[in-house]
Amino acid sequence: MSSTETEFRDLQSAATSHRGDRVFNRIITAAAFTALIVLAGITIFLGFQAVPVLQTQGIDFLTTSIWDPPNYGIWGMLYGSLLLSIIALVIAVPTSLLLSVFMVFLAPNSVAKVLTNLVDLMAAIPSVILGLWAFYVLSPVSEQWQALLNQYLGWIPIFQNSSGNFSGTPFTAGFILAIMMIPIVTSVTREVLGRTPPELINAAEALGCSMWTMLRYVALPYGRGGLVGGVMLGLGRALGETIAVFFVLKIVFDPVNYYNIIESGGGSVATLIVSKFGEASGPYETQLLLAAGFFLFMGTLLVNVVANLIVNRTGRLKS
Repeated sequence: MSSTETEFRDLQSAATSHRGDRVFNRIITAAAFTALIVLAGITIFLGFQAVPVLQTQGIDFLTTSIWDPPNYGIWGMLYGSLLLSIIALVIAVPTSLLLSVFMVFLAPNSVAKVLTNLVDLMAAIPSVILGLWAFYVLSPVSEQWQALLNQYLGWIPIFQNSSGNFSGTPFTAGFILAIMMIPIVTSVTREVLGRTPPELINAAEALGCSMWTMLRYVALPYGRGGLVGGVMLGLGRALGETIAVFFVLKIVFDPVNYYNIIESGGGSVATLIVSKFGEASGPYETQLLLAAGFFLFMGTLLVNVVANLIVNRTGRLKS
């Protein structure tokens, strides 16, 4: 084969490759814009449903906890969503961080691979299955835990229980949310810690640093942005979760004690929607539920925006 034919085939192959790259880029761009269009469509649709509700109910729709015609309010549910998310974060973040540190720095490779597969498998479990497991298995055990918390830590306001009823509490709902968050936060945290430059770790070990010192001054600061992003990603899951919480939480629209987590009763915006949508008394109540969904949707978007700002700011500080 002559050199001219070889050069011609190389140019032809390069041209084909460039065409493939252009097609691929166009497909990816179209998919990205499609996602933006769908997101904008959801926002506009829910926004149009929320405007008439705010016109008729006013700001009371966001500041009251009544759900009884003709007055409606979602403050109790908004607060419940925040409370359940905080409980889940308090349980899930330390657990995920410790599990990730063990998998990356302490566990043998064979053990780390098994744990990685198990964590990924946990993330694939449907929420309805977790909800059923929580209802039949976790709830009875959780009631015993809460009784112990009330017995020994009842002097702390959040662990007080005046009714003696420990079923259907925010603690149980927050615990199942934490179980759902752990695979997400652990996966991101594991990847971030695993990308810590080996030379930095070796330098810390050469200086005689302990594992805790190395994590505190090397690994965690290096991956701070990714860690925050993983936590916020898990928080977005917690804010929007519906079925699992609906199975284990007694829905109460007006929170009696805003700081008590082991008293029966609570709720979230997502559980409000799922509990009322099927029995809505008419088009107006359906519109009210869609408006509640709009504010939940905007809250989730706000969490993601804050997460992106934190990650970007951390990246600029590192550079």
